Amino acid sequence: MITARDLTKKYGSTTAVRSLSFDIKPGVVTGFLGPNGAGKSTTMRMILGLDAPSGGSVTVGGKAYRDLPAPMREVGALLDAKAVHGSRTAYRHLQWVAQAGGLSRKRVDEVLDTVGLTEVAGKKVGGFSLGMYQRLGIATALLGDPPTLLFDEPVNGLDPEGIFWIRTLMQDLAAEGRTVFVSSHLMNEMEETAAHVIVIGRGELIADLPITDLTQRSSRNHVRVVSPQVTELAEALERAGGTVTKREDGSLTVIGLDAPQIGDIALERRLGLHELTPVRASLEAAFMDLTRDSVQYRSANEHKLAETVRALASEGSD
Repeated sequence: MITARDLTKKYGSTTAVRSLSFDIKPGVVTGFLGPNGAGKSTTMRMILGLDAPSGGSVTVGGKAYRDLPAPMREVGALLDAKAVHGSRTAYRHLQWVAQAGGLSRKRVDEVLDTVGLTEVAGKKVGGFSLGMYQRLGIATALLGDPPTLLFDEPVNGLDPEGIFWIRTLMQDLAAEGRTVFVSSHLMNEMEETAAHVIVIGRGELIADLPITDLTQRSSRNHVRVVSPQVTELAEALERAGGTVTKREDGSLTVIGLDAPQIGDIALERRLGLHELTPVRASLEAAFMDLTRDSVQYRSANEHKLAETVRALASEGSD
């Protein structure tokens, strides 16, 4: 388990992380989300002892990273896939890391096979593609067979097959009872991979909850309704407190009433229903709702989009 309590990091007058508290539990993949500049990388660096906190604490398995007796056997991490000496082969790189951690050569062969790099183990890393760098970084993280794993943007540069592979690997590692903490900007992929999310913005905690709970709370959840008496039904739903929008295809988008309520209203008034479909917000949509006031850098068009999102959210809550 990774435990942070009032974790804070300041760089001069700038506070990158402010009073951050959370528990990353074993057995599930936990996603770490936030806009650019939110403090995700700084937080991960503090977990790994690469940056010292200005306040608060963070522990892995109840100990600060620097106090772990055998760090590689306790924590594996991928923060920068290209932080590898380009003139070394993949095998020699892993062998060097293994020797530094007191691990056997046999383990090098095992992780090369796990990440699919056995055939290129003798090639110099400098000629690797970004996807191959990612696989090598993951192999390095797995060397000590640690119970806790941190991955920062692990699918960058991977093709669809590689993305499916790393998704499955992380879920399998969590299923073994390991703690798996993953930072990513790819919301669609995170929705497929993680069961729980930590969301931060401007260095502060915004949300710490299961993905299903996050998406269910989004103002973008709605119900799609198709009826042969669309005008009468729309009026009835509005009288019942729903926010109703008629679409170009003749369907209705209803916010504020769930599908059973809409069905009951239609039945009571003997109005036909051809479709009644709850539409759950995606993780990306829920994330944008949640962090719209925490984005540090925006273009003019993004400011207009943010205002539109804010207006839609306001309509949904009225």
